[in-house]
Amino acid sequence: MSFFSERRVGELNSRISSDISILQHSVTETFADLLSQLLIITGGVTLMMITSFKLTFFMLAVVPAMALFAFFSGRAIRRYSKKAQTHVAESNTIVEETLQGIQNVKAFTNEFFEISRYRDKTDEVARAGIKGGKYQAAVSFIILGFFVAMGLVIWRGAILIAKGEMEAGQLFSFVIYSGFIAGNIAGMAGVYTRLQRTIGAAEKLLLLLDEPAEEIDEEYMPDPEHILSGQITFENVDFSYPSRKEIEVLRDISFSIEPGQNIALVGPSGAGKSTLVSLLLRFYEPTNGTIYFNGRDSQSFPVTALRKQMAIVMQDVFLFGGTIRENIAYGKIHAEELEIKDAAVQANAWDFIRSFPRGLDTIVGERGVQLSGGQRQRIAIARAVLKNPKILILDEATSSLDSESERLVQEALEKLMMDRTSLVIAHRLATVR
Repeated sequence: MSFFSERRVGELNSRISSDISILQHSVTETFADLLSQLLIITGGVTLMMITSFKLTFFMLAVVPAMALFAFFSGRAIRRYSKKAQTHVAESNTIVEETLQGIQNVKAFTNEFFEISRYRDKTDEVARAGIKGGKYQAAVSFIILGFFVAMGLVIWRGAILIAKGEMEAGQLFSFVIYSGFIAGNIAGMAGVYTRLQRTIGAAEKLLLLLDEPAEEIDEEYMPDPEHILSGQITFENVDFSYPSRKEIEVLRDISFSIEPGQNIALVGPSGAGKSTLVSLLLRFYEPTNGTIYFNGRDSQSFPVTALRKQMAIVMQDVFLFGGTIRENIAYGKIHAEELEIKDAAVQANAWDFIRSFPRGLDTIVGERGVQLSGGQRQRIAIARAVLKNPKILILDEATSSLDSESERLVQEALEKLMMDRTSLVIAHRLATVR
């Protein structure tokens, strides 16, 4: 979670799409071009050596200078390519956030502000691309070096013919081979610049791949040792977020919750209520202190085992853009129709679901935009019901609802909280009551 809290969605999307596209192009086309041109150049140089090794060494004397020129130009191409790719990622972030928050953009009449932001960023992409293009063009001047070398070869060959050390036919063959090689080296310049862009993209992707990953068990099977009773203990827990280590969010927190208890965490914004939940779900680990489940250190439980037995209903419900059925079944991916319907009934959601022409197959739209706040909340509760958790977390689950929606949601929550450990987070004590 610390990784995702420090990265923006548009940047990650850009890395996944545009950077991988560059890499894909190199793997499928650029390397094939490189291999064929290397084979042709190697064969051409071999034929040149057979024809006249003196002229071959004379011509290859220009290679070190051209290689040095290509090396420094390549570094510049890679640098500006990385800059361009970074600016592309930033411009994608602007698009992503603008489209996700389009209601706010329009409500504050900031369309032209966002257009301006995007234009400025794409201009930066263009400027970096043009600078990289100039160095790319400079690499193409390598071919000029070969033309100069060929002119010198003809001059040197004429001297050798005059001395009787070479025949005119051999010089003619040598020049043909040289021209053939020069053409392929010109092609190599293009391949080289594409490889530099690939290296720039690969460096960013490798940084992502080097990020430590959570130990999530894809084929997790419930283990009797890891079944939670609902007992939770915080013992002298301190915590600071990795991005703000100097700010201590929790300090020396100790409390114990028995199985089946309903516990309220009440306090103002920023008091650390949601942070406690993040620690329970092991999104983060405590800076100091220990969290216990069933009297055992939370570290002794696999992350998958803990999260499989917890469910959270939040104030800002996130629904995926598919159907109501898919969103409820997110609590139990392979749930059957009857289980999904029962969960919807228990969440007081079935009445409004069946009023839709397509019922459970109704599309909810991006982030559930087609549904009201109360309807989204009850779908989230149905998702939690279907999961049948040992520990239930309610994070301001009713604070943004009207009185009728709140009544229906409260009834659903009361059913959901029965016979399981429940943590209710609220700003106001009245919400808890």
